[in-house]
Amino acid sequence: MIWAGEATCQAASQRPINHTRFTSVNGLFPQSLVLCGREPANEAYDLVEVFSIVPWGPSRRRKACAWAYRAASPWLALIALQAAPAGAQQLTPSLFSPARGGFVAPQDRPLQRIADDADTAPADPGSRDRASSRIGRTPTYVQPAASGASDSGFDSLNRKRRPAKYYPAQARPKLPPGPGTPPPAVNAATQSAPALPPSATANKPPIPPAMAGTVPGQPARKRLKADDDPFGAVGDYAGGFLVKSALEVSAGYDSNPGRTFQPKGLPSYVIAPEFLAVSDWERHALVADLRGSFTGYGGSLPQTIDGAVNSAPTNVDRPDFTGHVDGRLDVSRDADIAAQLRLRVATDNPGSPNIQAGLAKYPIATTLGGTVGFDQRFNRLQFSGGATIDRTSYQNSTLTDGSTSSNDDRNFNQYGGVARISYELTPAVKPFAEIEGDTRVHDLQFDRSGFERDSNGGYAKAGTSFEFSRLLIGEVSIGYSARNYVDPRLDPLAGLLASASLVWTATPLTTARFNADTQIAETTLPGTSGVLVHTYTFEVDHDFRRWLTAIGRFTYGTLDYQGDSRTDKTYSLEGNLIYKLTRSLWLKATLRHDILDSSAPLSSSNATIVMLGVRVQN
Repeated sequence: MIWAGEATCQAASQRPINHTRFTSVNGLFPQSLVLCGREPANEAYDLVEVFSIVPWGPSRRRKACAWAYRAASPWLALIALQAAPAGAQQLTPSLFSPARGGFVAPQDRPLQRIADDADTAPADPGSRDRASSRIGRTPTYVQPAASGASDSGFDSLNRKRRPAKYYPAQARPKLPPGPGTPPPAVNAATQSAPALPPSATANKPPIPPAMAGTVPGQPARKRLKADDDPFGAVGDYAGGFLVKSALEVSAGYDSNPGRTFQPKGLPSYVIAPEFLAVSDWERHALVADLRGSFTGYGGSLPQTIDGAVNSAPTNVDRPDFTGHVDGRLDVSRDADIAAQLRLRVATDNPGSPNIQAGLAKYPIATTLGGTVGFDQRFNRLQFSGGATIDRTSYQNSTLTDGSTSSNDDRNFNQYGGVARISYELTPAVKPFAEIEGDTRVHDLQFDRSGFERDSNGGYAKAGTSFEFSRLLIGEVSIGYSARNYVDPRLDPLAGLLASASLVWTATPLTTARFNADTQIAETTLPGTSGVLVHTYTFEVDHDFRRWLTAIGRFTYGTLDYQGDSRTDKTYSLEGNLIYKLTRSLWLKATLRHDILDSSAPLSSSNATIVMLGVRVQN
């Protein structure tokens, strides 16, 4: 029999197995007995007592058990005398084990684990701990629920999905239509897929994936902005400058090139070159804009008309050039120094009273000048100022008899200064105030009529520049101009000063422009102080196609000769049709009608000009 004193220890250490009629002897082996305080020598007695129970089993097997007891008793006695420890056979992977999955390694078990890692660890052969029960426990698995659903897959736990993250400018997928949304109508005639254009299936050279937009996660490539002027000049880069050039040549007929009361027409031609260079620098700036023209005629005018000397020259060819070079030196973020060099080459306008009678050709007038100034910004407040100097000189007049007449009395120098202050109320509205003063000093004290033409003058004006949603932009101002002469016989020259420059984009194909300008010009008329000139121009450009443009222009002007009763009014109506073959080649047709309405007798005139030309540009 097993010792009664050890019943408690045996009950605590022996582990039951899944068998109803077999009691394991594993609990009698050394590892558990030592824990209970037993000596190895006593194990043999326990074993003998175990086998002694067998003969008193059922009667049908007493005889067989007695024979087994008699055969084993001597050997058991020898084991007891030698005090040798007895132990049960150890558990190996090939033997039966009460642990679930004991025949294979844990990582090779065909069944899922139903408990934590501690419950699935290999059992200790000598342990008497009771196996933990699975009843009432929630099974756990290696992969948690919905661990493979990511952000878009099915989630059995019905958790809120995290919103998808997109790259900047990446196209967002459209949400599917909700339940009950009818399917889009399908036209049976167009149900078949449209045929792809030949360019879509043509053999094309491969391009990098970044350019093709096939890189995973790459934002969609933005389309380039449409060219506002697909037939405009592109230009070439020369160092740090963008250079554009053009040459326009046209020919036609002018019904009254001299703008005389009795017209006489001549065939005419115009050669007009252009040059523009703009710097492409990170700091500072330099711009050169040069435009000129030469108007020639295929003949000459008569020296006399009805026995009187012709008021127009016999040779009415005349040049015209306007050029300026502007520079800006950035001193700091809010301050810069600006400078301009300008040149103007022209003649007196045909029909002007400043033209002498009996001339062989127009004398050429040249005005060369410059400005040096600064711009200083204080947040939205801006101050600008500059000093100006200009020199105007005339060629000597050549008469029809071969003699010359001096025009030195018309030559003068002008010194002046200008200041401007502006404040940016909003990015679209910037009011300003401007003031200018100058002094004109002639080369000769007295002109051909005995008057002193030296004078002092200036103007003051106020206005604003504005920009309303890119549809209406420009600048308008109004002020007052005055000039006082040294000669007391000449009345002061004064008048209202109005200027404007407006651009209205009515539609993407139609643009309207309005310009207004006021100038004070010199004159040679005896007793006349000067000429107050107002000019107003209205222009409409319309593109019938991107390559076909029509331009209509109307100009109205007034010339007030102060100190004289003469008053002139000018009207000009012009139409242009431009056919743009390519960016570099244009065809141009022009029709213009000019009217000069003068209060002086026999000074009014009319002229009609028809021109057809070609423009080459780069």
